[in-house]
Parts: sequence; C-alpha cells; structure tokens
Amino acid sequence: MADKRELDLLVLSDVHLGTYGCHAEELNTYLKSVNPAIMVLNGDILDMWQFRKYYFPKSHLKVLKRIISMMSKGTKVYYLTGNHDENLRRFSNFETGNFHLADKLLLRLNGKTAWFFHGDVFDVTMRYSKWLAKLGGFGYDLLILINRFVNFISTSLGYSKISLSKKIKDGVKSAVRFVDDFERTATDLAIENGYDYVICGHIHRPAIKEVTNERGRVTYLNSGDWIENLSALEYTKGEWSMYRFDETDFAEAGEAEADAEEAVLEQSGIPAISFADMVLEELAGGQLVRHAAEIRPFTSNGRY
Repeated sequence: MADKRELDLLVLSDVHLGTYGCHAEELNTYLKSVNPAIMVLNGDILDMWQFRKYYFPKSHLKVLKRIISMMSKGTKVYYLTGNHDENLRRFSNFETGNFHLADKLLLRLNGKTAWFFHGDVFDVTMRYSKWLAKLGGFGYDLLILINRFVNFISTSLGYSKISLSKKIKDGVKSAVRFVDDFERTATDLAIENGYDYVICGHIHRPAIKEVTNERGRVTYLNSGDWIENLSALEYTKGEWSMYRFDETDFAEAGEAEADAEEAVLEQSGIPAISFADMVLEELAGGQLVRHAAEIRPFTSNGRY
C-alpha cells in the first residue's frame, strides 16, 4: 500500500458498527491509508440500538482495533456521542491518554473556531418519541439489507448501483424539509456564537457549504456516514475536503501485497470478550501520547 496521507484532522460519523449496513471493511481499508494528528468520531460509531450479541463480525472489531492502534501511535481521538451510542453520555468528559469522550467539542483550526457535535439534539422525534426513532432505525437497517441485495442483482446484470434510501429521502418532502431545517438550525446557532465552522453528523448527508444569514457567515460541514455514502471530512493545510471511498483507489495494492500493520492486528488477535471490554483493556494498557500540531482544544472556560 502507498504511503499514508498525513492529515491534520479527520472526521467520521455514523459508522454504526454492529449493524448489517455498516461498511466496516471499506472503513478499515481507508483508515490504513491515512495518518491524522486528530480524529473526531462524531457520533453513532457504535450502534447500541441495533446491537445484537450474535452479530459483531471480525471486520467491525478490526475497525475498533485499528482506531486503538492509531491512538497508540499518536493520533488524538475525540469520541463525541450520538443518539445510537447515547448510553456513553453518562461517561462524558472521560479522558485517558489520547482518548477523550464528550458530547460536543470546540477546536481552534489555524485561528478559526470549529464546533463539533452529532446533531440529534435538533431531532424532535429523538426527544419526544424515542421508540418511534428506534423503530425507524430498525426499518432503515432492513432497507439497507434489501438495497444490498438489489445492488448485487443490478451489478450482476451490468447496471449501476442505486440507493433506495436516498431515493426515498429525496422523494419525501418532509424528509427534505427536515434536512433543510437541521442545517438552518445548526448554522444559525453557529453564527450566533461566532463560530467559523459547524461540523455535524446524524442526517447521513455529506456536505461542505458556506451559509449566510443577516447576522453573518459560517461554513457548514457534515461528514456523512459509512452505511450509504462511505464519506469522511479531511482537514489539512487550512483546507477542508470531502473524502468518498472508491475501491479502485486501492486496487493497485493487490491482495498479495504484505501489509505490516494488518499483520500486527492479526498477530495481536481479537480477544474472546465483549468489544467494550476490549476497548477498555486496550485503552488502559496502551501508551497513548502525542502532540496535536497547530490544532488546539478549548479548555472548560473557552480559552485555549
């Protein structure tokens, strides 16, 4: 595999590890290709709503293992909680070495202020009808499974892949209006607080765009997901870009090419315990230290 790309900051969200729709193998391949100084996991990384003891495959464990390996080599990781991993919110503000668990985050990026949070706080369904939201999550998971089967048939016949969920979302006015309202609320609040960037997840809609209202301007960013879009936000040398996974980018490496890091992961093995225990065990035993370059977090009083 080619040399890793150096990034100042990497943002991932809505991976939904523990569900059938998660593209864990593709994510693991992508993570092997980058070396970020800071990684922000912006909610719904672990899907505790749909989690089943009998379904947490090796590829999903490898993603966790790789993130832990990246931390041990110096990457600072901020895990921000979302609605699907909201059970972790009782441990908010927990820190150990390069791992930080929080609900939201402010970072200074080359003199500009970036506000990170998952975004479920704007979801009325989440606040007042959680059972309905969970039912919708189950239906979405089922739709993704059906979509995979449809795409298998479609590509076998020589046609291109389609996204059923995207067609449904784009065709339902209330869904389109929800996305518009979500983005407007996030950007209005960011402008009101004087932030330069607002970075969310939750709605599975990758985006980088400038938004202006009567009070000012802000850059709105959404990292998308690893269910449909297989996307991430990358920040380096003062510029944001949207990454979208393309398997052809990694085709030249070939299956026969030795991957030292992959071998290390394999040799270390995956313990026959719960993935949560594995994470805690690795965090406690790892030597997690590194500088954060020019990207500095705010302290509790808002200074850095």
